[in-house]
Amino acid sequence: MTRVTVIAMGMLCAVSFNRYGRLFYFDPGDLKPQVGDRVLVPTDDGPEVAECVWAAQWVTEETEGFPRLVGLAGDDDLRRDELLRKRKAEAKVAAKRLIRDHELPMKVVAVDHVLDSAGGAGARTTIYFTAPHRVDFRSLVRDLGATLHCRVELRQLSARDSARVQGGIGSCGRDLCCATFLNDFEPVTIRMAKDQDLPLNPLRISGACGRLMCCLKYEHPLYQAFQATAPAVGARVSTPDGEGRVVGHSVPRDSVIVRMDADGSRCSCSRASVCGSRQAYEERHG
Repeated sequence: MTRVTVIAMGMLCAVSFNRYGRLFYFDPGDLKPQVGDRVLVPTDDGPEVAECVWAAQWVTEETEGFPRLVGLAGDDDLRRDELLRKRKAEAKVAAKRLIRDHELPMKVVAVDHVLDSAGGAGARTTIYFTAPHRVDFRSLVRDLGATLHCRVELRQLSARDSARVQGGIGSCGRDLCCATFLNDFEPVTIRMAKDQDLPLNPLRISGACGRLMCCLKYEHPLYQAFQATAPAVGARVSTPDGEGRVVGHSVPRDSVIVRMDADGSRCSCSRASVCGSRQAYEERHG
């Protein structure tokens, strides 16, 4: 009897609110958006217009938990989106000018604007900024409200949140992890760089945000597992080619570098083929 394996599949598409911005994945439902189509996506402030950058296609992952597209954007939606972008641009210009007038150490990172809804909630502008310390911006909020004629909120972002909002290219040549797939910021310590034998140069191990790169945590468990079982640097070991002393580790290759006693040459041996230090062997077997 032939056994048939059924793989649950669903459809997903990716959209972006800004060109080259962060991607968001949605269940297209009955829609079939193509690359370049404008679609409506659900947000806390109602449906917003986004551009489809990855056409709907079948995927092997479970798609039940993904939000569903509201529909394709019509002419009224596009006009509303154009007005929204205009209001954001105006708010950004006004915020930069007033910050300069108030001589505050603030940098505008992003602006969000909600148009006046039919429910009478009123228009609202949220300005995200960075600053080296806490800033008293009460007078700035009053001037912004009088200039923009709407309710204004200011929110200070951390260095990592700022990089997430602005996006960019990392030293690896790819889009920043925080601006694409990384949802939660986990603690990253200098110990992780030391365990991976990386140069402790801030320019080499810091990301676009100025903090330690989040990717230092990705391979750290692998290095911890390797160091827990591999002979330490300086330990004497037995290899298939003879006796020698460990002079280095190559964690990605799961091997150790050994300097042979016979001729002083160096060879790379797999961790599995190298026994522990002689001292540990003698303590165990007498």
